[in-house]
Amino acid sequence: MAKEGIPVILALLLFSIIIIIGSIVTHSYLLRILILISWLLILFSIYFFRDPERKISAGDDLIVSPADGKIILIEQIQEKEFFKTRVHKISIFMSALDVHVNRIPTTGQVTFFNYQKGKFHPAYKQDASYENEQTTIVIENDKMKILFKQIAGIFARRIVCYIREGSKVKQGERFGMVKFGSRIDMFLPIEVKLNIKLKQKVKAGETIIGHHEYK
Repeated sequence: MAKEGIPVILALLLFSIIIIIGSIVTHSYLLRILILISWLLILFSIYFFRDPERKISAGDDLIVSPADGKIILIEQIQEKEFFKTRVHKISIFMSALDVHVNRIPTTGQVTFFNYQKGKFHPAYKQDASYENEQTTIVIENDKMKILFKQIAGIFARRIVCYIREGSKVKQGERFGMVKFGSRIDMFLPIEVKLNIKLKQKVKAGETIIGHHEYK
């Protein structure tokens, strides 16, 4: 289980215990319904904050998925802020039922990190990519530079990210999560040969998004 889930589950357990005691004392039918609801929330939270081990697809030229979810966008765009050239843009939508623990797509060093406050559009909409609360992370190594963003959705109100500028990171290691429905956008060099297709389901640390083709 992801450590972020422990305070949530403990709070729900405490709430449930208080309701159970109140139900015993008052014999309230309403409190009995609340007990059922609280335990459903506990079970959902245990499921949501699950953190399964993954077989990491290691390789200096490989880029693995940073998130579980579905590919909702594959396009080429002119990226003006970092690459200042044409790149691949890939968007992964994480529903509330997906594993939300995020993993590092490639080994290297974090050369840029930024947190942006913002709106909470539904994560599957294009506006979310630019206007929603998000972190922007750039990782560089000897082979390439990649950029990706953790983007909060309509229900997500907290982005968790353990890494900062200067951090040395390893492909497949956990680096954070976005709670309750969210999105990750990836911006990859045009030399990267993509290995995914639209609407494909991907797994963090396991699914190969693409590999760098050297010139």
